[in-house]
Amino acid sequence: MDRVFLDSNVLFSTAWRRDSKFRRLWKIKNIVLLTSSYVLTEVLRNLEKPRHINDLEKLVREMTMVEATQAPPPPGIKLPAKDMPILADAISGGATHLLTGDIAHFGAWYGKTVAGVRVLPPAEYLRSRKISLT
Repeated sequence: MDRVFLDSNVLFSTAWRRDSKFRRLWKIKNIVLLTSSYVLTEVLRNLEKPRHINDLEKLVREMTMVEATQAPPPPGIKLPAKDMPILADAISGGATHLLTGDIAHFGAWYGKTVAGVRVLPPAEYLRSRKISLT
């Protein structure tokens, strides 16, 4: 069973647009969606409308919250300080995948596995599960 950690940009997009293709993640069987308070804080800081916040709350109810332990980052991993907690939360939460649209910071890790967590853009993960994006 996949344990899929969602970065803030994926959750933001999903809460912002009810027709977001990322909402298909919630329909996949045999998957556990993960996030953390660090991610939620960032998403809430950027959502303004009550409808979006309401949608986010509904989505999060179907997710598992995880939090990082105080472990150092894996050797050789270079990320901005603000992104290290995201990777740490995914690793500590036992994620098999980290889905992020943050190509600027995580793009170098796309398709790679870091401490047991495969980093992918969300659309690539959906395609790997044979889920149509159209």
